[in-house]
Amino acid sequence: TPGDPTPDPRYRTMADEYRRVSDEHLVCSAQVHVDIPDRDTAVRIMCAVSPWLPPLLALSASSPFWMGADTGYASWRTMLWQRWPTAGPVGCFASAADYDAAVADLIRGGVISDPGMVYYDLRPSDHQRTLELRICDACPRTETVVLVAGLFRALVEDARLRLERRDQVCDGRHEWLRAAAWRAARTGLEGPLVDPDTRLAAPAPVVLRGMLRRLRPALEACGDWDTVRLLMAETLARGSAAHRLRRIAEVHGLRAAVETVVAETRGDRGGRPAHTPVRRPVAAAATTTLRGPLASGPVEALGG
Repeated sequence: TPGDPTPDPRYRTMADEYRRVSDEHLVCSAQVHVDIPDRDTAVRIMCAVSPWLPPLLALSASSPFWMGADTGYASWRTMLWQRWPTAGPVGCFASAADYDAAVADLIRGGVISDPGMVYYDLRPSDHQRTLELRICDACPRTETVVLVAGLFRALVEDARLRLERRDQVCDGRHEWLRAAAWRAARTGLEGPLVDPDTRLAAPAPVVLRGMLRRLRPALEACGDWDTVRLLMAETLARGSAAHRLRRIAEVHGLRAAVETVVAETRGDRGGRPAHTPVRRPVAAAATTTLRGPLASGPVEALGG
């Protein structure tokens, strides 16, 4: 409700300006930061990485319920999030100066109050030398966060190398990305995705395995290939969190689904669901930055 925001002038202003969008902003996400040499590189990399963000959303999809009802979506958080004026796919920018000028225009136009309100699916961090992934749902299983983090870092590294070789990394057409994100939000891993290479519908496992093959050199260079390959196989076999929670709710009720989310978030693999996932020593946090191989230890948390 309007009386619930954090007692801070910035959040009070947001609540007054955006009204119902702000009131219903009861969502959580997983954000990953990857170190970037400079902001110009970060901005140019965004074009190459953006087409592959909807598959990452499908991997993380975990929000099928809203206000006590099944929405029919794997990621209803995405649908709520896209109501913000700057949410969704990022455009194409030639340099950090061009990107910063576009943000300044949004502020001067009164659409947002500060750069922190740029809610693109991908953005150069406003306060760190990183590129920030923002499209994903919060993931109850730590393994899913590690999988997404490893794939995102590989996407960034692959794009950086392509830029160094002066390969064409973007055709300037991003109008299809919002539709691709909707497709991923609708069915997660259990339906089709828009294949970034063909821009045609294809089963989610086909798209994600193709993504893994494409990124193998970058994953191997980071020391992440074995970890990511195994976690991808496990995730595709298990299905999305949204699918698991929906099955539990259908049989045992919504409360049981909530209890499962709590248990998985705590790392408790007992109880529902009945099948026993493979355990392995991986760790992450709601917001992470990546340095060194994923298999070497926990992903470093940057904060909430």
